[in-house]
Amino acid sequence: MSLNDPNWGRGSRGPDGSRGGPGGGNQGPPDLDELWRNFNRKLSELFGRRRGGGGDEPPSSGGRFAFGGAGLLLLVAVAIWLASGFYIVVEGTRGVVLTFGKFSRETTSGLNWRLPWPIQSHEIVNLAQVRTLEVGYRNNVRTKVLKESLMLTDDENIVDLQFAVQYLVKDAQAYVFAVRRPDESAMQIAETAMREVIGKNRMDAILYETQVDIANKAHQLMQQIHDRYNTGIQISTVTIQNAQPPEQVQAAFDDAVKANQDRERQKNEGQAYANDVIPRARGTSSRLLQEAEGYKQRVIANAEGDASRFKQVLTEYAKAPQVTRERIYIDTMREVLSSTNKIMMDYRGSGNLLYLPLDKIMQQAGSAPLTESQAAQKPAEPPPAGEPGPRSRETLRNRERVDR
Repeated sequence: MSLNDPNWGRGSRGPDGSRGGPGGGNQGPPDLDELWRNFNRKLSELFGRRRGGGGDEPPSSGGRFAFGGAGLLLLVAVAIWLASGFYIVVEGTRGVVLTFGKFSRETTSGLNWRLPWPIQSHEIVNLAQVRTLEVGYRNNVRTKVLKESLMLTDDENIVDLQFAVQYLVKDAQAYVFAVRRPDESAMQIAETAMREVIGKNRMDAILYETQVDIANKAHQLMQQIHDRYNTGIQISTVTIQNAQPPEQVQAAFDDAVKANQDRERQKNEGQAYANDVIPRARGTSSRLLQEAEGYKQRVIANAEGDASRFKQVLTEYAKAPQVTRERIYIDTMREVLSSTNKIMMDYRGSGNLLYLPLDKIMQQAGSAPLTESQAAQKPAEPPPAGEPGPRSRETLRNRERVDR
């Protein structure tokens, strides 16, 4: 056989179209096109015989082969359909199985199987994911959504408030079945709760004082609403991002705030001044009262002492009048002369009065210490005026006799 022969390597065909060499042996691999044509022919014979009705002819071997191939395909399709019921639930998530759209069971993490669609289906709910809601802004505080951020306060002012809410899913079944759109419902609940809390507070408290308290109250109210509707959502945190007056009245509001701050500053200064003056005035008044009380007690004590001393003197005077008068005179003169710095001496039998400037001498002595020679030349000091000498006593006695 020549190599240019087109039938080289193909062999001869039998009556049924199969290839074979002499003696019926195979000389090469089957042709794919031929196999496909045989398969289509057998299928057409199978369905053609069913449409033509049952004849008396016995089924051929080709029909049995076609029936076996269709059954195999059916088994493969059923196996694939059943295998589509396998699904994997990762850690931190829950699988919710639905039978004809109705809740059937809840599956945990791992490989699980359910009846394939359309009998059963499943939904995966992530319980570990922290979801975030942005109310009044999107992605950035400067990107405001005024429809959500403008809120009315208790004192009929409008505040521009942006806040964020973080929440978790605690019940997969309630999250899937209780609410049609749970994320949108959570957004509406957050906005509603915050508006209610803002409506019960004043503007100044919202801006400068109680933002943490407002966030906590809003957190509690949001959770109460979610529990009431059984949404399966657990509120994690509520954070106020920004709170300020509307931009249209920002300048006027700043002026009002500055005026209030000046008023508070002046009140604090006045209170500080009052706290400084009032205690000192009270201390002064208390001191004066104590001094007056002390003066009163001193005067009373002095008066009582003088009265007691006078009574004692009166008793002694009744016993010895002459001696008592002389003693009283001497004591009185001593008190009078002890308060002056001039000394006068009267010599009997002489009409001249001797005056010595002892005060000048004493001042000079006090200002400069005396030397030994000056101390030797210094005259002897006369006796004190309160203790008169013998001559002064005689003079006093002569005066008493003259008075008598």
